Amino acid sequence: MNATIDLLSRHRSVRKFKDKPVDDALFHTVVKAAQCASTSSHVQAYTIIRVQDKDNRRQIADLAGPQLWVEQAPIFLVFCADLTRLESACDRHGIAPEKGWAEQFVVATVDTALLAQNLMIAAESLGLGGVFIGGIRNDPKMVCELLNIPDTAYPVFGMCLGYPDQTPTIKPRLPLDLVLREDFFSGPKSKKDRTDSLSAYDQTCKGYYLSRDSNLKDQTWSRQMANFMGKVSRPHMKSFLKKRGFFLK
Repeated sequence: MNATIDLLSRHRSVRKFKDKPVDDALFHTVVKAAQCASTSSHVQAYTIIRVQDKDNRRQIADLAGPQLWVEQAPIFLVFCADLTRLESACDRHGIAPEKGWAEQFVVATVDTALLAQNLMIAAESLGLGGVFIGGIRNDPKMVCELLNIPDTAYPVFGMCLGYPDQTPTIKPRLPLDLVLREDFFSGPKSKKDRTDSLSAYDQTCKGYYLSRDSNLKDQTWSRQMANFMGKVSRPHMKSFLKKRGFFLK
């Protein structure tokens, strides 16, 4: 293997940080590295907001869970899928922008996710750790109001960063044969073989959850996913996105 694969394979979510600031020059280096992520048609449809205001941090931490690490981490970022610069480009060249198409939403959201993953990897390579915060979508309207996020942009997720003060056990991932297919989605591998792989993975995850230092639970992966899919999650998102100018067409 090599150092890059080793780094990727050691990723874990860090929620407890040392009381040690992150140097601005180091942070800016990480952001610049993140910008080198692939981007559809060179659109770069994202904006990162570094939230330093303590009151905004506290409010976002509360609405996200609460998740105290949002308030306590040395760095908290909000990643926005952002089409506002594209509208400015149209204005600059006298072109009427097409707005509200679903493909624009997909492009902006994918660009933002690629940027954020690059940022996390770059940060980890320099000794930092962090965790993604999807909980900001519990109340994205409030996040937009707090951070002055305009229409045609929306907060996709947050991220805490800092020097780790914990070393969580790496969470086991799905077996390769359940996520990698050859040529077709439904390949020659039998349904029974995939069922057996999933059953083995269930037991691996159950052992992981029962052995970790905090948040112990007796649960398999498939039970957790069934619970996830068996309930409505953030039903406000569709109307919120439409009000922001996404998903109109």
